[in-house]
Amino acid sequence: MTSARTPLLTVGGLLALVASVAVAVTIGPADISPADVWASVAAHLGLGESTLPPLRDGIVWDLRMPRTLLAAVCGAGLALCGAVMQSLLRNPLADPFVLGVSSGASTGAVAVIVLGVGGGAVSLSAGAFFGALLSFGLVLLLSHTLGGSVDRVVLSGVAVMQLFSALTSFTVLTSADAETTRGVLFWLLGSLTGADWTQVLLCAAVLAGVLVVCLLNSSTLDAFTFGEEAAAGLGVRVARTRLILLCVTALLTAALVSCAGAIGFVGLVLPHATRALTGAAHARLLPVTVLTGAVFLVWVDTLARTVLDPQEIPVGVVTSLIGVPAFVAVLYRGRRRT
Repeated sequence: MTSARTPLLTVGGLLALVASVAVAVTIGPADISPADVWASVAAHLGLGESTLPPLRDGIVWDLRMPRTLLAAVCGAGLALCGAVMQSLLRNPLADPFVLGVSSGASTGAVAVIVLGVGGGAVSLSAGAFFGALLSFGLVLLLSHTLGGSVDRVVLSGVAVMQLFSALTSFTVLTSADAETTRGVLFWLLGSLTGADWTQVLLCAAVLAGVLVVCLLNSSTLDAFTFGEEAAAGLGVRVARTRLILLCVTALLTAALVSCAGAIGFVGLVLPHATRALTGAAHARLLPVTVLTGAVFLVWVDTLARTVLDPQEIPVGVVTSLIGVPAFVAVLYRGRRRT
């Protein structure tokens, strides 16, 4: 049943994503119609000449379209990483941030904003990206010295997460003024404000590469769900494969967090919800999870930037408000099944 349903879910997800992006771009203070969106996009893709005034064209192409597409890419990437991490670590509570990537990114971002690291030559996104890679490197080093088992990886991630969270808090409390603290807090809670085409293309390229790697290892991920010994018995090179998948998911998470901050619950809840529709086989689970995450975050970001207009809510706050009851519902559903 689930395998027969997968093509329908995939096609439906693609259509829902295209429709969601097209509609979300029209929502906002400025009155933009679907025809305006098409005229702007077609003109910039060389399919015609835009009939829109420069201001309206800029709203569509330079503001709303890159932000909406970055939301889709971030939602897709976080959901993908969550699905992979939950199987790889055999932990239903695993999410993209379990390896300390988000806390390292926060420290890197704060170092640039508050301490002025880089002397203005390093952007916030670059600082966050390097901080994320540093924290992940520490997790790998610590877990390796402790034996390299799954439990040690998770515990190392928790330790590094707490370390970098403490460094972030200390830096903000001792060095930042009130206005800077407010800006840092908004970014830490997840924000797609200021999204541009460079970020969209970079994150989309990383997402595409990581998705290909994960799909090529879908049968290996199926084996990991039964444990490392079972995977090794099926011919899987456990340590090597786990390192590769941890590295690619950490790289994708670092790229997303560096552009959008820490957006929680997407990678935790959506893989569980999608698994109920597709089953546990990763060849079916991963594509549908990616599409579900993309559609979900497009609408969450639309809600975050419009519900209290002109004030904007951090995206991570909205995902948590939606994610907590959704996760509780998933837990109760799993309890009824058992």
